[in-house]
Amino acid sequence: MEKFEVEKQNESVQKTHDTTVKEAERLCRYQQLCCCFGILCVISVLCIIGVCVYYYKNLMIQFDNLTTASITLEKNRNLTLLNEKLMEERKKLTELIKNMEETWNELNARSCTSCQRGWNYQLSSCYAYNDAEYAYRTNWNGARENCKKMNSDLTVVSDNAEKIYVKTLSPVIGDITGYWIGLRAVGGKWKWLDGSDLTNQAWIQQPATDGQCVTSLQTREWTSVSCTEKYNWICEKKALSV
Repeated sequence: MEKFEVEKQNESVQKTHDTTVKEAERLCRYQQLCCCFGILCVISVLCIIGVCVYYYKNLMIQFDNLTTASITLEKNRNLTLLNEKLMEERKKLTELIKNMEETWNELNARSCTSCQRGWNYQLSSCYAYNDAEYAYRTNWNGARENCKKMNSDLTVVSDNAEKIYVKTLSPVIGDITGYWIGLRAVGGKWKWLDGSDLTNQAWIQQPATDGQCVTSLQTREWTSVSCTEKYNWICEKKALSV
């Protein structure tokens, strides 16, 4: 009887020991599992942080690139506007230079030539003839006034050489029949504008009749006509000394 009870007690103790061992093993596995799970959580958090840091850096790089591109675009826009402004200024300067060159050339021509543009130099004088159409022709006094507006007067011929040259300035163009010169009848004599008498009477065959003035033409000799008729004219002024 006692032996049976001892065996039963031993068996109970053995079962209790086995149970304790199993619980210890289960607890150990649980602890290991918790440890592994904790490690996995830490690794996951680190991975998430790493990914976040990577994407953050990437976003910052893209942001910097966009900022740089925006600044570059703005600079290019400003440069475009500046370039347009410079082109406009260049155009204005080009026009200004052109005008200055034209003015300089004109002034240089005036300072370096004896006669202005449109005038012919001959025998220390400058000559210009008017070949306007009939509607713009005028009488002797009107022709003289026109010459005076150009700081000149109707031509006064002093010798035969000048007479020949004035004849070359009396071309037959269209219906032109004569050019006024500075010779007219005053008191029954042919007189020049400067008050001097015509010394070579052979230059004009008609008598000096008051109210008559003289015209020149290449195809004929000087002719006396009424001072009130309308003709073209020849102006003369002293040439500049160069």
